Amino acid sequence: MKTFKFQFLSILTLTLLITSCLTIEKKEYTFQFNGTNSGTLTIKYINIYASSIDSASQITSDFNDLQTNYIAGEKIDLDYPGATNIKKRLFEENGQLCAEVTMDFADLAAVRLYQFEKKSPIMFCVTSAFDTETYLASTGHYGGDYMPVIFFDGENKVLKITTKISEPDSLSVSLLNEWKRNK
Repeated sequence: MKTFKFQFLSILTLTLLITSCLTIEKKEYTFQFNGTNSGTLTIKYINIYASSIDSASQITSDFNDLQTNYIAGEKIDLDYPGATNIKKRLFEENGQLCAEVTMDFADLAAVRLYQFEKKSPIMFCVTSAFDTETYLASTGHYGGDYMPVIFFDGENKVLKITTKISEPDSLSVSLLNEWKRNK
């Protein structure tokens, strides 16, 4: 019986997470190395919007979620527990609401990179069990859909990755106006 309750609660939680209306169009990662396996990661979130909007109050609720959990909250900090000096900001670019997160890292694992041995490529896995990211471009070599890993030459001091999260449709509403009202 306990197993059933746990499974039911897990499915309910996952369903609530999946039906969340807050999303983005793309993410751009830039890893800037300033030492051996250390440096700064900048993640740019492009076109933050709410999907499947029913009301103006839902737009406000989604914007409050963005502010409370991501910008002022610890969501990013919890996603990257090994990173330090995490800074977050919202801004407008090309008529879209964007966000930027920068963080310092002292080792590759802190920013989800991996290197088997010193001379092997640095690797980044594009997908995980909870991410919905799709590879678009990078300065590395992409292993393809069956091996969704990007391989980078260990000599590069700057690694760049662009992924797609979702595509806005006719029911999508940019959170740019809500941000401007709350600025």
